[in-house]
Amino acid sequence: MDYGILKFKEPQNNIQRKIIHVDMDAFYASVEIRDNPALKNKAVIIAHDPRTRGGRGVVTTANYEARKFGVHSAMSAQVALDKCPHAIFISPRMSYYAEISQQIRNVFRKYTDLIEPLSLDEAYLDVTENKINLNSATLIAREIQKDVWNEVGLTCSAGVSYNKFLAKIASDIKKPGGLTVITPDDAQDFLWELPIHKFYGVGQKTAEKLEQQEITNGRELYELSAKFLVDEFGKMGYRLYQRIRGIDNTPVAANRERKSVGKESTFGPFLVSEEQVIGALRELAASVHRSLEKNKVHGRIVTLKIRYADFETTTRQKSFSSFVGGEQDIFWKAQELWLEHGEIEREVRLLGITLSHLAPQHYTNIELPLWNKDENERKK
Repeated sequence: MDYGILKFKEPQNNIQRKIIHVDMDAFYASVEIRDNPALKNKAVIIAHDPRTRGGRGVVTTANYEARKFGVHSAMSAQVALDKCPHAIFISPRMSYYAEISQQIRNVFRKYTDLIEPLSLDEAYLDVTENKINLNSATLIAREIQKDVWNEVGLTCSAGVSYNKFLAKIASDIKKPGGLTVITPDDAQDFLWELPIHKFYGVGQKTAEKLEQQEITNGRELYELSAKFLVDEFGKMGYRLYQRIRGIDNTPVAANRERKSVGKESTFGPFLVSEEQVIGALRELAASVHRSLEKNKVHGRIVTLKIRYADFETTTRQKSFSSFVGGEQDIFWKAQELWLEHGEIEREVRLLGITLSHLAPQHYTNIELPLWNKDENERKK
């Protein structure tokens, strides 16, 4: 790839903002334990009990007692049962969790209107300017943790920094109920010690590719030239070049309208096998994906609608941890919902898939660096 002969211009870092990332602790499980104190100190898994569904089902979340046994979200419910046979399985109540999520956001609004939800259980807050005129984001984060506990009865962890990337990583450092602050002066040392797989936004394949080249932590990543990273990973590589330098100038996007894109199909004759349902879900996911591309939006919540032969209709939903619009991602979530909640023996007359909690796809024109075309060095 020929980038010409212009010199690379280093990206500028905005360190003036004050960002908090709030992440609820094992949210769905914590809600169930709050409502039923008898569950306290017991392993709780939010998923349909595989013993009553022929081994089917997927873990939505698990509390920390269950996680000690290796249980985690997106794991097969049967595998979770094998790892933690004494666990208590509770079927998810997504609409109820959404109500609790709104209560938590009402707490956030006491401090700022610049709130960017990532899912029902986490959000970014920009408190550079805030409603209580407090100069310390750390103190605001502590007040939010107190208010969420006092008003909603749940604990949350918080990360505080000058950008979203660092705040997101920080909130995961001390769980549950922790608070981690990364200042501009601390950022570089913190990132140098961070394992590659802990970098928010670095997927499993990217992490594996870097680790295969003996790049296992931030310090080693920092030594890579921008040219090498862009050649290997494209725009993601340039983003890595910025992130390892503590740079993330993306603003907290507070003005996201709640919309939805959905497609449904009525079947005659009815669907009477799992294979027919899975095939129909693939077609619906592809149709939803086309609509998303046409409207240049993506979303976080997939809802599956099922109408049986007797006209009884049920809807179930799952959340993504980040915005998606890919056909395969939509299909996988819809398939999970079917496997957890569907009853093929009742025969299916209608299926529908809806992606909601949408936001525009922002195609940022990242200014890629330009180097001398004869540069062949991997390191700076």
